[in-house]
Amino acid sequence: MTNARFDDTQGRRILVVDDDRNLRKIITTNLEFAGYDVTSAASGVEAIQILEDLQPDLVLLDVMMPAMDGYETTRRIRKHPTNSHVPIILLTAKGEVEDKVAGFDAGADDYITKPFGPQEMLARVRAKIRRVAVDSSLSPLTRLPGNLAIEAELKRRIEIHQPFAVLYEDLDNFKAFNDVYGFTHGDEAIQLVASTTVDAVRRRGNEDDFVGHIGGDDFLVVTSPDRSEEIAREIIAQFDPDIRKLYNAHDLRVGYVETRDRRGTLNRFPIMSLSIAILTNEQRALDNYAQIGEAAAELKRYAKQLGGSVYVKDKRRQ
Repeated sequence: MTNARFDDTQGRRILVVDDDRNLRKIITTNLEFAGYDVTSAASGVEAIQILEDLQPDLVLLDVMMPAMDGYETTRRIRKHPTNSHVPIILLTAKGEVEDKVAGFDAGADDYITKPFGPQEMLARVRAKIRRVAVDSSLSPLTRLPGNLAIEAELKRRIEIHQPFAVLYEDLDNFKAFNDVYGFTHGDEAIQLVASTTVDAVRRRGNEDDFVGHIGGDDFLVVTSPDRSEEIAREIIAQFDPDIRKLYNAHDLRVGYVETRDRRGTLNRFPIMSLSIAILTNEQRALDNYAQIGEAAAELKRYAKQLGGSVYVKDKRRQ
C-alpha cells in the first residue's frame, strides 16, 4: 500500500535564518525558484519576532550566529505558542557528532553540513515537509491517513485516468456500543475495523492500494475495480467473528445491547456490523472528492437497510 502524494511546494512557507547575507540570498533564491514562499531573517532574535506573525511550514536555521545562536533559537521556537511543532533544519559548518547531538537535543529535526549543494538542501526540505504533511493527516487512533491524504489520493487517481474503485466502510450500531461499553472499548472497535481493513487489502489487494481513516467509524479503501468485491468480502469475513469478542456473554446471547435515547426510551441495538459501499469509474465518471462522498453516502444508506455486514456495489452509469 502507498501513501497519498502531497504537493511539496504549493503554498508552503519557509523561514530562512542566517547572518551571512550572501548565503541567505542564495538559499532564498533556490527555494523561491523551487516554488516556496520564503521569508528571511538575519538573526535568531529577528526570527523569533517574525514568528509572531508567520506560521512557516519549515525553518532553515544557521547554527553559528551572534547574540543568539541556532541552538538557543531552536529552543525558543520549541517554546513558541503557535510554532512549537514547526520542523527545523539546522545549517552549520560543523560536522562533529557532538554538534549534531546538541542540535537534536535543542529540538532540531535535521542537520545540513556546510558547504552543501542546492539539490541536497531542496531534497531535505521536500522530504521533511512531505513527512510532516503525512504525519499531520494520520489518525492518532489508527495511524491511518486522514482526509487530507484521502483527498490527495483520490485526486491523483482521477488525474491519471485509470480505472479505480472506492470502498467506503461504515460501522453500524457503533454509538450504542460506545454508550454501553465506554470509549476505551469503542476505540478498540475502531482499531479492529482499521486492522481488519489493512489485513484484507494486503491479502486481496494491489501493492499500490490505499487505506484511509475518514474519521470516527468511517474508513475508505482505494483499489482497482477487479479487486474491490474480493476485498469487501474479506473484510466482512474477518470482521464479523472478531467484533463479537468485544461483547460480554449476556449481550452475545441475546444478540443486542440496550441503551436509552435522549428521551429516556430504552432501545435495543444489534451486534455491530459493517456497511460497505463500492463505487468505480468503470461505467460512470468520478470527477471529484465531494461527488464521490455524496454517491457513497447514498449507497451506504441503502446498504444499512439490508441489515448485518454487507457490501453494495454501484452499477449506475451516471
